[in-house]
Amino acid sequence: MDFEHSAKTRDYMARLTEFMAQHVYPNEKIYHEQVAVPGQRWNLPPIMRELKAQAKAAGLWNLSMPNTEYGQGLNNVEYAPLAEIMGRVIWAVEVFNCSPPDAGNMELLYHYGNEQQKEQWLKPLANGEIRSCYAMTEPKVASSDATNVETLIQRDGDHYVINGHKWFITGAMYDQCKIMILMGKSDPNNPNRHVQQSQILIPMDTPGIKIIRPLSTFGYDDAPIGHAEIILENVRVPAANLLLGEGRGFEIAQGRLGPGRIHHCMRLIGCAQRALEIACQRAEQRVAFGKKLSEQGSVREDIANSATEIEQARLLTLRAADKMDREGNKVARDLIAMAKIAVPNMAVRVIDRAMQVHGAGGFTTDYFLAEAYSYARWMRVGDGPDQVHLMSLGKDLIKRHAKT
Repeated sequence: MDFEHSAKTRDYMARLTEFMAQHVYPNEKIYHEQVAVPGQRWNLPPIMRELKAQAKAAGLWNLSMPNTEYGQGLNNVEYAPLAEIMGRVIWAVEVFNCSPPDAGNMELLYHYGNEQQKEQWLKPLANGEIRSCYAMTEPKVASSDATNVETLIQRDGDHYVINGHKWFITGAMYDQCKIMILMGKSDPNNPNRHVQQSQILIPMDTPGIKIIRPLSTFGYDDAPIGHAEIILENVRVPAANLLLGEGRGFEIAQGRLGPGRIHHCMRLIGCAQRALEIACQRAEQRVAFGKKLSEQGSVREDIANSATEIEQARLLTLRAADKMDREGNKVARDLIAMAKIAVPNMAVRVIDRAMQVHGAGGFTTDYFLAEAYSYARWMRVGDGPDQVHLMSLGKDLIKRHAKT
């Protein structure tokens, strides 16, 4: 096994690290100040527009797209350390046009969209001209079981009419969001629950879309991107907006979520690594009971445990990425599930320890820790809760090993 990144990957890592140091870290405060301007909370911050232009010019654009037509042609193993670097600042991933849900939606359109859909929506997404959202989760059903969705997609002549209630629709609050990919039921009475669903493209300016409110996690509304609660009332779109065909929604969802899950893991490792580093800095700077925190045994133990857990998670994520590259996402689902279980839990623990070292300051917006904790804890539910991955992984393992 080769534990060294390729020369190509190391070059991207060096360039991205340099870009973060020169352009992103120095602008963290400015970004949050611009987002907080009254009346501008859901608008593209001016600094983000500047940073995107700089990233494009630096050849650090669409790093997550695994094809050369729209991206840099990096595979999962090559992209993993880059996502980790971007993940050190929660919002930085947007600078490089790699942020969820856009990255997943671009891949979805690339693999499942027709030429007209690619021309109309994939190209502007890949160019960073617009953003998108993905509507699956619903408040009235357990959406961890995607076959539960109740939103209806009904054929009416040359159109489909959509009625339903969605929430935690990431990106829908953003003024840059122009297109929604929605999963609903086009054949709710089909005895096969896995072919009841379809996915459809809905422009955000379509009549009948009502954004009820922005939702928050641990008090963070994640502006300007946000997580919206949405009602769809008789939303009418052309039949040509359907993706792949009726009854293919579950198939599309499975294809989209695998890479998305591993991308979240990659970024969370970056969050955790940065938390560890600033915990070490804080421990060396603060004195309690006559000696530095860095000399306290319990603090040293927390730092050592954090470093160990981060490295374990990093290696597991790279192992999953490697299997995805070599054998495909479906074959790699066991390692994807393991990473999705392990990495958010690791990040929660590591960030929590870093917050403890920072004392009361760790809970404030003076540091990135509280926001990072919210993200890590949310990801124990996002893209499938722990329990679903544990259940699925356990089932597969029993089936595999019981035969022997």
